[in-house]
Amino acid sequence: MLRLFEAKRFKNFDKMFGIDFSDVHDYKFNESCITNGLLSKIIVYGKNASGKTNLGLAIFDIVSHLTEKNVTPGLYSYYLNADAESKSAYFHYVFDFDGDTVDYEYLKDKNRSLLYEKLYINGKELFEYDHKTRISNFTELKQLAPTLNTELEGVDSVLRYAVNNISLPDTHPLRKMIRFVSSMLWFRSLDEERYIGYKRSASDYYDFIFENDLLEEFREFLGKAGVEDDPVIKEDVDGQKRLYVRKNSLLPFFKVASSGTKALYSFFYWYKTCQNVSLMFIDEFDAYYHYELSETLVKMLEEMRNTQVIITSHNTNLLSNRIMRPDCYFVLANNQMTSLVNATDRELREGHNLEKLYLSGEFDE
Repeated sequence: MLRLFEAKRFKNFDKMFGIDFSDVHDYKFNESCITNGLLSKIIVYGKNASGKTNLGLAIFDIVSHLTEKNVTPGLYSYYLNADAESKSAYFHYVFDFDGDTVDYEYLKDKNRSLLYEKLYINGKELFEYDHKTRISNFTELKQLAPTLNTELEGVDSVLRYAVNNISLPDTHPLRKMIRFVSSMLWFRSLDEERYIGYKRSASDYYDFIFENDLLEEFREFLGKAGVEDDPVIKEDVDGQKRLYVRKNSLLPFFKVASSGTKALYSFFYWYKTCQNVSLMFIDEFDAYYHYELSETLVKMLEEMRNTQVIITSHNTNLLSNRIMRPDCYFVLANNQMTSLVNATDRELREGHNLEKLYLSGEFDE
């Protein structure tokens, strides 16, 4: 799991910002939001243009150079913070895998090319490498893999190169780290479907519903959401199966469905096809949802016990100790992430109305 994330000089974040997932407080309710002593379910609030989307993009930057998973074009335009003096963005990740710690930090330039990498395992430096000067410290890396060629001409990432060229057991922390990063998923469903990670492509987006009786499950899912549309499958004259809505006549689902219904389809797609996702970030989670539906979906996400989930929202109805807990709600303001429990001198208890406190300005700076 991800224990700590930090970054700076990325997009609108000029100073250091991040999330410490180990900052767990002693609450005895909604413990499903905590896994292995780390925050595993988080909701992030913030005003428009505060950087909620960029927070997700920052966390998922690591996907681009350690995996071959999809990164939707255009999301990382204007990569560096325009006001920062240094012309590099800094990223720092600390992972925890069954007691083993992997600490990885790197720098990238405006083209998202690596300038520097350093990695520790359980507090011991494995390697350090400056991609510009080629100054390195590979002492421990060579002990791990004596035959590894460290003449790194044309190597984009030392970490990826090392993992791909060293015979390591599946239980090794580096293998676990790569599996975790490869299974990360960022998505949003606004004007168009966009995602980062987990898959190389989502070519099954329109077709997955035709398999394994998922249509009936999707009908039930829509019914719980209060959507009265009756989706059906029809094979067209070209032999292709397509999704329709049953009205007085059959209408193409993706042309007549509302924005909210199509957003529900996207949620259902990722929820059903990404059961082993390691970290899921849903941007603008409930832009099209009724508040009761939002709560239902959050409860579904809380049932994903082995997945860290971060969602961004403006829906203050979700700010309730009935749904989560004060250390799992964060406010993003002035380029800083602060949990509600750390944003006030008040001792927050289960009986407090978090929404009322938030709207009254209790958690403002």
